[in-house]
Amino acid sequence: MSNSVAIVGVGYTPTRKLTPEVSYKEMIYEACVRAYHDANLASHRDIDGFISCAEDFLEGTSIFDEYTPDQLGGIQKPMHTISGDTLLGLATAVMNIRTGLQQLVVVEAHSKASNIKTLDAILHYATDPILTRPLHLNPHFIAGLEMQRFLDISKNTLEQCAEVVVKNKRNALKNDLSTYGTRLTTREVLSSEPTSTPLTQLQHAEPTDGAIVFVLASSKIAKKMNRTPVWIKGCGWISDAPSLETRDWNRCAYAALSAQMAYRQAGIRNPKKQIDFFEIDDTFSYKELEHLEALGIYETGKSGKALLQGALDPDGKTPTNVSGGSLGMGHVLEATGGFRTLEIVKQLRAEAGPRQLDKVKTGLAFSWRGLPTTSGVTMIYSQKGA
Repeated sequence: MSNSVAIVGVGYTPTRKLTPEVSYKEMIYEACVRAYHDANLASHRDIDGFISCAEDFLEGTSIFDEYTPDQLGGIQKPMHTISGDTLLGLATAVMNIRTGLQQLVVVEAHSKASNIKTLDAILHYATDPILTRPLHLNPHFIAGLEMQRFLDISKNTLEQCAEVVVKNKRNALKNDLSTYGTRLTTREVLSSEPTSTPLTQLQHAEPTDGAIVFVLASSKIAKKMNRTPVWIKGCGWISDAPSLETRDWNRCAYAALSAQMAYRQAGIRNPKKQIDFFEIDDTFSYKELEHLEALGIYETGKSGKALLQGALDPDGKTPTNVSGGSLGMGHVLEATGGFRTLEIVKQLRAEAGPRQLDKVKTGLAFSWRGLPTTSGVTMIYSQKGA
């Protein structure tokens, strides 16, 4: 029996800064209807299992998977919550299918960030309660320290980090789902309000609302459901040291190790040559450069130069965040990796409209759980199946 797994359906809502007219349940339902239609799913009763990607602290509700079966058609079906990004939910669905336990699995993720009044306080609560939290610092100080260390080691520059913002917000202008697409200059990015040195406000991805639903199927039924399934060739995930005092500040281990796992599964030896484009975490400007180097796309210190040479542009050698990334689309909390995957699905199906890339067959999505974690997931997608 083949272990191949494919995405056969995807549905989503636009990402928007404010959505006072709908609840998160209505957003999930809208995405769900679109996903089931995309998968040519005759009945939700054919689905074997459901996965919801949500964090109870963000939702304000414990045991959150009790609040999602209704809008997914998952009543009295196996369902559980992954407290992590969509990519971790997709990896879990892959494992469920590869074991033969299930044939058809639905993964849901969403953000109602506009309902959260104290997002920074929630991030602060995630820091170490003995050594870090008593300092009463805004948790973004961690990103500032990490950025400074990355720049010191890699010799990439502040100007190159600012150029990531310029590129991604420009790319987002061609994405009808984006919230923060605009044209900026490097100077405007660097002169925006300081947050945690050397970060400035425009180098942060702003939170936004949205929902996304994926339908995954085994190779046995994938091609019967969708003529253009997108195959998951590899998935890897890792959580490095949780505390600031025990992690290695000299390398981005969570990205490097998760990528190595995914590359082994997909048979990737040279990701720069074997993967056509990349949708990766850019929660902060420097993260795109740091992750490109940790994923092995560029050597240490080379990603910033590649950016300035146009290699990361849509018509470059390694197109990165053609969608606009989180800096252009907005950070959709646990759904962020889902929207990175959405772009890859659209590109591989040749459905990306004005931003469609030429002759792309393989794409990589990478997600980082966000501050203060060191957790990451790498997924490799392809037009080619088993």
